Amino acid sequence: MTPAGQLAAAIDLLAEIEADARPADAVANSFFRNRRFIGAGDRREVSNLVWGVLRARRHLGWWLEKFGAEPTPRLLLGAQAIFTGMTVHKIGMAFVAGRYGPPPLTELETIVLEKFAGHTLEHPNMPDAVKFEVPDWIMPRFEALFGASLKAEMDALAQTAPLDLRVNALKATREQAIMALAAERLEARPTQFSPWGLRLPGRQSITQGKAFQEGIVEIQDEGSQLVALLVDAKPGMRVADYCAGAGGKTLAISMTMENKGHIVACDVSASRLDGAIKRLRRAGVHNAERHLLEAGDKWTKRQEKKFDRVLVDAPCTGTGTWRRNPDARLRLQENDLAEILPKQAMILDQAQRLVKIGGRLIYATCSLLAEENEMQVLAFLSRYPNFSRVPLSDPLPGTLHGPYLRLTPRSHGTDGFYGAVLERTA
Repeated sequence: MTPAGQLAAAIDLLAEIEADARPADAVANSFFRNRRFIGAGDRREVSNLVWGVLRARRHLGWWLEKFGAEPTPRLLLGAQAIFTGMTVHKIGMAFVAGRYGPPPLTELETIVLEKFAGHTLEHPNMPDAVKFEVPDWIMPRFEALFGASLKAEMDALAQTAPLDLRVNALKATREQAIMALAAERLEARPTQFSPWGLRLPGRQSITQGKAFQEGIVEIQDEGSQLVALLVDAKPGMRVADYCAGAGGKTLAISMTMENKGHIVACDVSASRLDGAIKRLRRAGVHNAERHLLEAGDKWTKRQEKKFDRVLVDAPCTGTGTWRRNPDARLRLQENDLAEILPKQAMILDQAQRLVKIGGRLIYATCSLLAEENEMQVLAFLSRYPNFSRVPLSDPLPGTLHGPYLRLTPRSHGTDGFYGAVLERTA
């Protein structure tokens, strides 16, 4: 594709993302699946253009509002290009009419873009929520959480996340996985905290490579790996992954169990559980089964107090994943938080029934918000005095020991995660 063709595709994709309620990556996957003529290199260039806008969306919108213009995909991409060093004249050359290029800039669009000349992306009059690319309502919560570290934490949360992999110890050592990836010209380095983690710089495609196809590595953020490590599941245990989704943590937990014992991947979504089938098979996992949680289901009652470990990786606002999902910060509303909190409490109430005396309930989110984390755990412990919080220790690295797990992009180089271990005492 020509640069003009890439720009036209970026305009179309950005328009679809802004009009669709689905996450941007899901919209992009559908967009490119319906345009198979766009090759891998062009997909990467188009995605870079669009994600560049999404990461600076509040900044760009603030400027366009200041200049009295609507934030159309064309103007958003044009403004982003100016802030990356292009001139209006050069931008105009990319807007060329033709079979594949976007229509030329209108006179009004040209006037608006010319107003950006001499400005930088930041402006002293911008509210902090705009500077940090977060919703207005969430700023007081982040200020209370991070204090003097707020800017550093927000800057880290705004960066592009690396690609983290988890080595499947059922099939290879970390050293063997590094060699397998090197054969694919991928330079992977061990992560800082996870004993199975590898990191690749930037956005790279590995799913068609031999190491992935043979189940040697799985895509999983290092923070998510540490949540699986927090479960501390041993061979022979009975484990329930109560909000398993497509089974990412189920795979990691089964690995720590050395394929011995029994793990049940539970979820309320049949499609998500169906998505785990291929992953389990590829990873060589044999000790896992899936269970669909449905209304009126008596499985939980029949399984009361039968599990050594129960992981609740609860549905949450996902604020810790904004490096990977910059569009999510634009969509999150305060009422979304209000709706998710009672749902998390309900899931904990249900899941605790499975934990045997002496067993452990592990609660985790990929959120940074205290309401979903510490406050949710404190409320649970007030409802269930027969549970107590267990301070973190091995197998986590010593630097992560403490009352609970709290990870942030700035402090740990991972997505934002929270985890607490609760033990049933009676």
